[in-house]
Amino acid sequence: MGKLVLTSFVTLDGVYQAPGGPHEDTRDGFKQGGWSVPYGDDDFGRFVNEVFERVGAFLLGRRTYDIFAAYWPKVTDPADPVASKLNGLPKYVATSTALADPVWTGATAIHGDLAKEVTALKERTDGELQVHGSGALAHTLLALDLVDTLHLLTFPVVLGAGRRLFAEGTLPTAFRHTGGRITAAGVSIQTYALDGRPRYGSYELPDNGQVQ
Repeated sequence: MGKLVLTSFVTLDGVYQAPGGPHEDTRDGFKQGGWSVPYGDDDFGRFVNEVFERVGAFLLGRRTYDIFAAYWPKVTDPADPVASKLNGLPKYVATSTALADPVWTGATAIHGDLAKEVTALKERTDGELQVHGSGALAHTLLALDLVDTLHLLTFPVVLGAGRRLFAEGTLPTAFRHTGGRITAAGVSIQTYALDGRPRYGSYELPDNGQVQ
């Protein structure tokens, strides 16, 4: 059974919207797309390549699928570690509408009960079932406790506007840190396993007012 692995790019203030370009996602009048690009150094590239070495299939939201389908089929170098996987492996798209023609080779739309569909995909995937971007889908997967591993890449920039990965109303969730690194450009790459619900405590002094 494969693991569901979510890789998300966020700013210091938690924005995930349009990391790759100014026209990627302009919803709500967002005009700051492309904020991750200046930080794409060799360290960042090595991490991305490592992630794609472990993939068995992809699960994408509709918006991310449309962005990827317009770009990656044009990258035809078989030695490209990202393009070769994206173009060659199965891609499952969570969407309520049909995929536009021409459908990206290997892409299939999934509908209905997402928890049931994703669980079935995990069971038949050899390797990681990877989610890249797909912010709205990520919200749903986290709320359903379907994510096994989260790669959270935090970029050293604050935007003050945009859609946030952990918005108000997100299901309270605890994470266990399993690894991390900092790129030369200052991107914090941290990996977490989901660890149930948060646990709570208090720093209040005991009733006698003395710290033991």
